[in-house]
Amino acid sequence: MRTQLTHHVARLFAGDLSAFGGPATDEAVAGHIRAEQMSLVLGYSVGIMLANACNASVLAIALWQSPDRILALIWAVVVAGAAIVFGLQSHASRRITKPQFVSRRAMHRLVRNAFVLGAAWGIVPVAFFADASTGGQLVITCLCSGMLAGGALAFATIPIAAIAFTAPIFVGIAICLSRNGDLAFLLIAFLVVVYGSVLLRGVFVNSFGFARRVMRQIEAERTVRQDPLTLLPNRIAFNETLDGTLKRLALSGEEFAVLLLDLDRFKEVNDRFGHPAGDQFLVQVASRLQRCTRAAEHVARIGGDEFALVMANLARPEDALEIAERFVASFSEPLLIEGCEIVGATSVGIVLAPRDGNTPLDIMKNADAALYRAKKAGPGTICFFEEEDDKASRDRKALQTDLAGAVARDELFLVFQPFLDLGNNRITGFEALLRWQHPLRGLVPPSEFIPIAEETGLIHEIGEWVIRRACATLADWPEDIRVAVNFSAAQFHNASILQTIVQALADAKVAPHRLEIEITESMLLSKYGSAASILNALLELGATVALDDFGTGFSSLTYLRKLPFSRIKIDQSFIRDMLVQPDCAAIVKSVISLARDLDIDVVAEGVETADQLEYLRQINCDEVQGYLIGRPVSADGVQVLLNSKKLRAIFAA
Repeated sequence: MRTQLTHHVARLFAGDLSAFGGPATDEAVAGHIRAEQMSLVLGYSVGIMLANACNASVLAIALWQSPDRILALIWAVVVAGAAIVFGLQSHASRRITKPQFVSRRAMHRLVRNAFVLGAAWGIVPVAFFADASTGGQLVITCLCSGMLAGGALAFATIPIAAIAFTAPIFVGIAICLSRNGDLAFLLIAFLVVVYGSVLLRGVFVNSFGFARRVMRQIEAERTVRQDPLTLLPNRIAFNETLDGTLKRLALSGEEFAVLLLDLDRFKEVNDRFGHPAGDQFLVQVASRLQRCTRAAEHVARIGGDEFALVMANLARPEDALEIAERFVASFSEPLLIEGCEIVGATSVGIVLAPRDGNTPLDIMKNADAALYRAKKAGPGTICFFEEEDDKASRDRKALQTDLAGAVARDELFLVFQPFLDLGNNRITGFEALLRWQHPLRGLVPPSEFIPIAEETGLIHEIGEWVIRRACATLADWPEDIRVAVNFSAAQFHNASILQTIVQALADAKVAPHRLEIEITESMLLSKYGSAASILNALLELGATVALDDFGTGFSSLTYLRKLPFSRIKIDQSFIRDMLVQPDCAAIVKSVISLARDLDIDVVAEGVETADQLEYLRQINCDEVQGYLIGRPVSADGVQVLLNSKKLRAIFAA
């Protein structure tokens, strides 16, 4: 019972309007309403405090002939001085961006200050009215009436603050008038009661209407600034929060941190269970992340599986690290998705302002750089931004800029690695591998520039160039030789990809069955819904489709059944260890046996030794690829390799 009473009193003094019969709200909405109320009070406060200082001076002058003039002068100096100080503080606060959330504690302080100021004016009629002259009494009456009206105006949206301010003045007037039985004073008392009742009634009506308007505004803005899936703030809301925090930094020096999060295993969940399960995963993650923050702060979902948090009023960097550690620890318990327990993880990049930047662009760029390093270090890693990150980020941006013109400058080229048919001991085709010869950096590894191409959309232009160049090169090879081209997941977003392939084959006058499309298992899983129709169309056209890196994904067998692959390529990690690890050998033999039953050819990747080659012959593998067979060579080198009698003798041995 005592706990409930304490809770009710706390709500009452926090300005909760439901305590007065107003609209009920949750704490998040109540915090927004308090922010609007506080903003209005600060808007009035400079004028109100100036009026307090002037009124105190007027009272001191009016009571100069009174016996209480020394006491009145001391009172006036204290009240005027306090009013000036508070007015200056309010003026400084108004220059800072309005906060989106105000805590109950801040409202408690406002109510307390209102009571202290009201009590200061409540003393006046009690202490000075009786001994004042008629003129002095008139001044006191006018001043007290004016303060009642001014207080009701200043706190028109906060009934508890209005009561806290006006109640001491009413009590002071009541005590003063009760000492004198004169009819005129009784009439004044009656007028004061009526006057006060009308004022308070107006305060309540205005505050209820104000709260409802703010609630409607919040609801309207929520549709624009709220992520509809997780109900967290979206990128628009996050950017506004960041802008507001930067303005407070510029005006008051209030430091802050930005935490950028990326879910390390969200893609796997989406791939394995589908998009509805992925949505469920995001909702559960959002709930966990929000529980890790302070009441006035909200994690925002700013991308598919990317979240961010602005930590305002940062006392020390360790506070940001503590929240980041909470984020990481929130994944210690698995999430229940589709009846399965999924262990999630997140990486976190942290920037500190103004140390790491004082503009939205710099802060987010550096946060992204810190997050990139955290993700490279592995799931659950937390990284603060460092200067080396900035250099790496600039290098990455420069590489992105250079890549945009690489096709036009003829810096890209293809090399070709052969496939060996073990049954006929002959080369049956080549895999086209993309290379970039940068004019300053030299040969840039595909592992560096392909992710950039996918992120920026350049992969579509580059992919089209690869298809056209591979088909044009294939036209010069013997009719029984094929070329295999790797496809990125991003390329299947391009609606014209099928037309590009058809046009490239037609321009080169190459039969479709000589073109093989290689797709990775992860690509197929993540984009199966949009890729299936394109893949089936390619098969109908006569092209072949190979599943690359077989065995490294989630649902290989399921997709072997769903799509008619011509070939599967066993990942080189299994081939490398199959002669020394029995489990790898068992996997390789099982895959070959399964593929034979499904009438699918098998290619073993990464063959580097004669022993590996001989073992694969014994277990009836169809084709092999690797450095033992041949390293990637230029188009001219292909002809040399095809005509090499010495190489054919080695294969046959």
